[in-house]
Amino acid sequence: LSPGAKMGCFTFIKVMMILFNLAIFLSGGTLLGVGIWVKVDGESFLNIFGTLSSSILQVVNVAYLLIVIGAILLVIGFLGCYGAQKESKCLLMMFFSVVLIIFIAEVAAAVLALVFTGLAETLLTGLVTPLLKEKYGADEAFTKIWNITMTEVHCCGLNNYTDFNNSYYYKTHNSYPPQCCDVQDWGITPSCHPHPRGCLLQGCFKQILEEIRTNAGVAGGVAAGIAALEIAAMAVSMYLYCRLDEK
Repeated sequence: LSPGAKMGCFTFIKVMMILFNLAIFLSGGTLLGVGIWVKVDGESFLNIFGTLSSSILQVVNVAYLLIVIGAILLVIGFLGCYGAQKESKCLLMMFFSVVLIIFIAEVAAAVLALVFTGLAETLLTGLVTPLLKEKYGADEAFTKIWNITMTEVHCCGLNNYTDFNNSYYYKTHNSYPPQCCDVQDWGITPSCHPHPRGCLLQGCFKQILEEIRTNAGVAGGVAAGIAALEIAAMAVSMYLYCRLDEK
C-alpha cells in the first residue's frame, strides 16, 4: 500500500477504535449508575424489573455485580478511547493488557464452570446460604428477590429447604417459606414443614443450572461473540500501537 493508503487505513481504524470504546465507556457508566441505584433504592428497582427476578443474577448481589462490571467497562472504554485519540502507546498497551487479562479470566472461568460444576455449587453454598439464614425474612428487598425467584423458578433455597434450617425466618415463623411447599400436595396450610413424601421443592441452583444447560447454545453464542470482540479489540489496539512507531 502507498503511504497515503496506509495513513487512511490507520485513521479509519483509529476512529473506529474511538467510537467502539466510547460506546463501551457509556455502557459502563450506565451500568455503574444502575448498580448504585439498585444499592441505594433496591425496592423501586424490583418494582420495575420484578419479572427479571428469576434470572441467575438474583442468586448474587445484583447491585455489586453491576457496579463492578460498570467500573471495569469504564476503565476499558477510557483507556481505549483516550489512548487512540491521543495516540498514546502507554494507554494502548494498558488497554491491551486489561482486555487480555479479562479474556484469560473468562476462558478460565468457562473451563472451571464446565469441569468443576460441583466446586461452583460448593462456593455458592458457602456464600449464599449464610445470607439466606441471616437476611431472608429480615431484609425486605432480599426477601422479595428470593420470594419471586422461588415462585417463578419453582424452587426452594439455593440447595434445598435445609438452607432455611436455623435461619431467621424459621426461628421467627417456626416453618419454612410457603414457596418451599408443594401446594398441590399440601393445599393451603398456615405453615410449611418437611413431609415424608418429599413435597419440598429442589434447590434453585439445580433449577437455574438446568435452565442454563437448556439454553447452552444461546449462552455459548453470546460468549463466543464477546470473545471475538475482545480479540478484535486487542488486535486493533496492537495494530495502532505498532503503527505509532512508523509515524
